[in-house]
Amino acid sequence: MPIRLLGLIFFLLICRQTTRAQDNPSSIPFTGYVRDAASGEPIQGVNVFVIDNRKGVMTGKDGFFVIPLAAGTYSVRFTHLGYRPITVSIPIKERVVQDIRLESDARDLEELLVSTEAADRNVRKVELGVTRLNIKSIRQIPAFMGEVDVVRSLLLLPGVTSVGEGAPGFNVRGGNTDQNLILVDDAPVFNPSHLMGFFSAFNPDAVRDVMLHRGGIAPGYGGRASSVLDVRLKEPETERWTLNGGIGLISSRLTVEGPVVKNKLSALAAFRGSFNDFLFKLGPKNLRDTKANFYDGTLKAKFQPNERQTFTYTGYLSHDVFKLASDSLASVEVNASSTQYTYKTLNHTLKWNYSISEKLNLSTAAIWSQYRPESSSPDSSNAFRLTSRVEHRQLRTDLTFVQNEKHSLQGGLSIIDYRLEPNSLVPGPYSSVLPKLLPTERAYELAAYVQDEWKLAEAVSVLGGLRFSELINRGPGDVRTFAENQPFSPNSIVSVRTYGAGEVSHRTGGLEPRLALRFTLSEGQSIKAGYNRMRQYIHQITNTTAALPISRWKLSDRYLKPQIADQWSLGYFRNTADNAYELTAEVYYKILQNAIDFKDGADVLLSEVVEAEVLQGRGTAYGLETQLRRNKGRLTGWVSYTYSRTLLTLNGRFPEERINGGRAYPANFDKPHAMNASLNYRPNVRVAVSFNYTYSTGRPMTQPYGKAVVGGVPLPIFLDRNQQRIPDYHRLDFSAQFDRDLSIKKTKRWQGSWIFSVYNVYGHRNAYSVFFRLDPRSFKDAYKLSVFGAAFPSLTYNFKY
Repeated sequence: MPIRLLGLIFFLLICRQTTRAQDNPSSIPFTGYVRDAASGEPIQGVNVFVIDNRKGVMTGKDGFFVIPLAAGTYSVRFTHLGYRPITVSIPIKERVVQDIRLESDARDLEELLVSTEAADRNVRKVELGVTRLNIKSIRQIPAFMGEVDVVRSLLLLPGVTSVGEGAPGFNVRGGNTDQNLILVDDAPVFNPSHLMGFFSAFNPDAVRDVMLHRGGIAPGYGGRASSVLDVRLKEPETERWTLNGGIGLISSRLTVEGPVVKNKLSALAAFRGSFNDFLFKLGPKNLRDTKANFYDGTLKAKFQPNERQTFTYTGYLSHDVFKLASDSLASVEVNASSTQYTYKTLNHTLKWNYSISEKLNLSTAAIWSQYRPESSSPDSSNAFRLTSRVEHRQLRTDLTFVQNEKHSLQGGLSIIDYRLEPNSLVPGPYSSVLPKLLPTERAYELAAYVQDEWKLAEAVSVLGGLRFSELINRGPGDVRTFAENQPFSPNSIVSVRTYGAGEVSHRTGGLEPRLALRFTLSEGQSIKAGYNRMRQYIHQITNTTAALPISRWKLSDRYLKPQIADQWSLGYFRNTADNAYELTAEVYYKILQNAIDFKDGADVLLSEVVEAEVLQGRGTAYGLETQLRRNKGRLTGWVSYTYSRTLLTLNGRFPEERINGGRAYPANFDKPHAMNASLNYRPNVRVAVSFNYTYSTGRPMTQPYGKAVVGGVPLPIFLDRNQQRIPDYHRLDFSAQFDRDLSIKKTKRWQGSWIFSVYNVYGHRNAYSVFFRLDPRSFKDAYKLSVFGAAFPSLTYNFKY
């Protein structure tokens, strides 16, 4: 019923807006696309300004714009930082569709920006808590071993942290890593990292830009409780075939793109591979059997039969193999001499975009995503394979109606079919390990949304929306009933009901209101406020600080409730007159219902009753994020400071269901203070020098309070959880880029550049974790585990033909 109600509301609003549009028959839509003159890529955030009547808009993700105008001839100016502005004279007699090409100003040192946003977008747009980075700016950020890292570059932004160096995923405003919705051309990615978190899983040569939503999240997004990372891939080159790539110590890349059928069909194929086993064979003896390699492939095709319709297909594959020379997997009680981790992501997205009219646009997508992690050991007596799978199949459609510069209405429907195969233990042919197969979980996630961006006055704009989502669990499967006067455990099960295939076993859902308000104080400064509610129905269950690739995924059901986040935010945005400097300050407060943490001594990996291993309670997060950015001149970049806290309160009915006696305690990723600086200096058009500096408070840890000796064996004694911290984290990185050719010889087909970088310049041994070595005779000091305890130089050669 709520989905039908939202659909009716959306239909009535469309009718109302259409009626208003018909009241002004003299209005003629001036529409078009703005693209990069060299690559043909659409440019988002271009200022389109009609000089004669001083009306203006900004281009969307596909470079599209529309301005209603009366008949006549107009001078229209197109501007975007990093491109040469142009002014064109446009006669308006009937519907006009313009193809505007902007040339990159390679001689302009101000081209090296930290985002693709228009000059004053941060002040003028209603959205807050949103950061957009283009691939040019990401390439300027020094990275570990010279590997350009799309995801890890986000850690330099305010409000984004990680539990440690090399940990997979990232944390946003007090959210866990699984609370981030990560999309690649609309398809979800459940593990965005290579080599257990050391590198990003996205090929930088195929990425156009990334947008991180951590504050006011539009109603079109849902399914996660913390943030949305929207990774957009490049549009294939339509004018000519190009070849580019890079050769580095860690990985090498190759991308080819161009027109298959001129002006109709174009394609892009990108491959990146890393085969580093030979490096370990050159190292110490205890590392020579280590494996650490990966590859990923991206394929994108675009077919445009006419100016109204566009079909795009995106395919993405990511594969990793990681094995230490000697380790063990204690979770499955197997003495594995060498455990190998393998995990793979496979995505497909088919999208149809149809321009119904000059004001109405329809976008429909079919999405399939699969994530398959596996760990295995070849040891003959204890050989095993631990496998799992997450499958996501989705259909979604979005309708956009733009009446004029004052109203932009959107709505859409979505259905997701989830299929989760939890961890299953398969023994080897001669192994003593017992097999274990956990039942498959199935569910539908339904969603509908509607939103309207309304410009109330020149100084006031509102973005309001409503989303409804619902999870429907279905069979085949068993649902347990537990005794009411006991905590959840295998011993408290009183009955089991079996549901047949397709039979609904449980359903949950609700409304998710979203609201954002912008008030312009004066030219170049504004105040924004926002509220949003997010519901999350799929969770990553782990009892480790950093979630491993083999960590278990679980759908909400009768006992594991959806996580619900309510966030309020307020921000102040200020630009100087020429937009050379930007100052941003945002405060936020978030309440998380049904926050998840594990019980003391929990074993979640192969538990048949996982609801008995975890607890749910209340989470609270709040903070202040500030950033000062310089956009122009030879020196560009930003400096940010964040103060934030994330606290959990798990106070169940029974003592076993309480952490720290029911008192609030810091989450694993609680880091009160964080400061980041990213600076880029370009003395001329061929040389660029970059520096990063990052500092943060050490994450919480649980330190033994004492020890007891039982039968000659020392055992630690723990009291409250997360009451101590590891040492503070700080690091300096450096890189220098030398371009062989920029714009001096434009006819030269081969272009190349060298990038030299040093990660952790002064070799600080940052602690990833702290552990204690117990001895029957004494309680020794703590020991610090450092992932990178030295400076790591690298050299990479990039080329383009």
